[in-house]
Amino acid sequence: MRTEQPNQSAAVFPQTISFALSHLKQRLQQDYERGYPGLREIIHLVLDQEEARAWKLTSFPHLLLPDLVEAHLASLNLDKAKRQHTTVFAAPDFNFFGAYVPAGIVTRNVNSAEALVVDGSFIAG
Repeated sequence: MRTEQPNQSAAVFPQTISFALSHLKQRLQQDYERGYPGLREIIHLVLDQEEARAWKLTSFPHLLLPDLVEAHLASLNLDKAKRQHTTVFAAPDFNFFGAYVPAGIVTRNVNSAEALVVDGSFIAG
């Protein structure tokens, strides 16, 4: 019975990393193009520069690439496009404290253990 030769598995590893890295770069390109519309070329250059840097730092560049790209783009001080997340998140101008209306304080009445005091009025408890 013959087992797989070590040189065959050693050749597969860099191909697997390269394949994963190319797919990661495509996803990052798409994500950042949505955030920075019109800056396709700049994003592409940043991805290439940071990929080369990631390869110099480690044999697992796909682990570092997203953080390196994010830091590089943050250092460029680019304006992100406004995204519409109103269906998921509160609007950016939503004022929680201005919209907050307290429901009232519910406490036990010290004179009667059977009644609750809500905003100064008694209710059966």
